[in-house]
Amino acid sequence: MCLKFIWLLLSNAPSLWVDWHRSTHLHGQSFWTITANDNDSWAWRKLLDLRPLALRFCKTVLGNGQTASFWFDNWSPLGQLIDHIGPTGPRRLRLRDNAVVADAISGSSWTMPHPRSQMEVDLHAHLTTINLPLPSDVNDEYIWVARDSSFVDFRSSTTWEVLRPRQEIQNWVDVVWFKGVIPKLSFNMWIANYDRMPTRSRLAAWGVAISPSCPLCSNFDETRDHLLLSCAYSQSIWKEVFVRCNTPRRAFTDWSELLSWIRATPSKKFSLLRKIATHAVVYHKWKQRNNLVHNQSSIPASTVFNGIDKEVRNIISARRYRKLYDSLMVLWFKIKFV
Repeated sequence: MCLKFIWLLLSNAPSLWVDWHRSTHLHGQSFWTITANDNDSWAWRKLLDLRPLALRFCKTVLGNGQTASFWFDNWSPLGQLIDHIGPTGPRRLRLRDNAVVADAISGSSWTMPHPRSQMEVDLHAHLTTINLPLPSDVNDEYIWVARDSSFVDFRSSTTWEVLRPRQEIQNWVDVVWFKGVIPKLSFNMWIANYDRMPTRSRLAAWGVAISPSCPLCSNFDETRDHLLLSCAYSQSIWKEVFVRCNTPRRAFTDWSELLSWIRATPSKKFSLLRKIATHAVVYHKWKQRNNLVHNQSSIPASTVFNGIDKEVRNIISARRYRKLYDSLMVLWFKIKFV
């Protein structure tokens, strides 16, 4: 969002906000060169801090060269020339630091001295590719370049695609996130998948004065795998789910076995049903655990499953006209037809 504000300033967009900042802060100076002072707002100082990032995207297309800063605008493939040649560049090329590109041109030739360094040679090589004189009826223009695409306007989607952190696709991503997923259920499943639920064993490990025992069975420490998979209370719930989604070869002992069971089916529809059911089980089981710990309210596992059953039916019913969801209700209710 802040990058868009920078774009609005540079492109001189017709906006009261732009007009105010140009008259209050820029005073005809280049946005790239001004410095913050103590009276500037926090938001303005943050915009100035983002200038190096904005330079990655904001390029200048030369027109008449009357407004493009020779040293600070990104009008050549060499980037900012003040960085390419160095801080002594204005003295070496005999161009003041606030010069525009047109100041370096006289008629049909460039007015700079012969190059004395490789950096200057690179600059001169690029200048030979520019046709002179520059067109007098075309203004300099800013463009927003993201990857291989250039835009005359700011594009937040393409900019985010460049900036966002990337990691390798995890093998569990299709189990946590899929079409038709319920956000609150998938978020809870995501937290559980990373084993970040504040179970009692984790709280005790953090130094919290609390017993690590499972509040539902009191026989084992409350870890994610125990609470959601191997606790006797959980197994009673999973038993009802397995009736509808097929029983695994053996009881789950860890989280990876649950993920494998979800995928271990040749049918996409059956795999989708297992995903939906697992999301509902994890959510409602964690909800009941919190209800017991914080409200001292205990209900039978069968009652929790009734809530899960209703959740699954509502999810399927709301999406019954979507592909893959049209026959899920029959699969879920197949126990009633046996």
